[in-house]
Amino acid sequence: MPNTAFTPSTWPGKRLGLPESGPRSIARPGRRFVAIAIDWASAVLISVILFNYDPLATLAIFAVLQSVFLLTANGSIGHLALGMRVVPLAGGYLGIWRPLVRTVLLCLVIPAVIWDLDQRGMHDRAVGAILVRR
Repeated sequence: MPNTAFTPSTWPGKRLGLPESGPRSIARPGRRFVAIAIDWASAVLISVILFNYDPLATLAIFAVLQSVFLLTANGSIGHLALGMRVVPLAGGYLGIWRPLVRTVLLCLVIPAVIWDLDQRGMHDRAVGAILVRR
């Protein structure tokens, strides 16, 4: 039985059949953190302009931005700015339910910070999606 543990000779996504680098490889943590910072900053800016920075409004704006951009462009503002996109693991169309469920789980935070060996957050695993480089 082959060892499926993450070892120095493997890379995130290898078990999923994804390349080590380049297009369709797993988006690495540095890009992810910068992307979420861009997304959150966008939500804060809109909240400041429209609601004099209300924390609940900021979270709602963040959720709406995530959902709308995932539904229309397969990635949030931060993802697209940094050359990433969310795709279904099995390929095809992301659909409507995946972006909505993924966004709810992302807003809960905990599922997003628990990663597997392929650097997929539990919010991505739950919907059968993966964040890859374009």
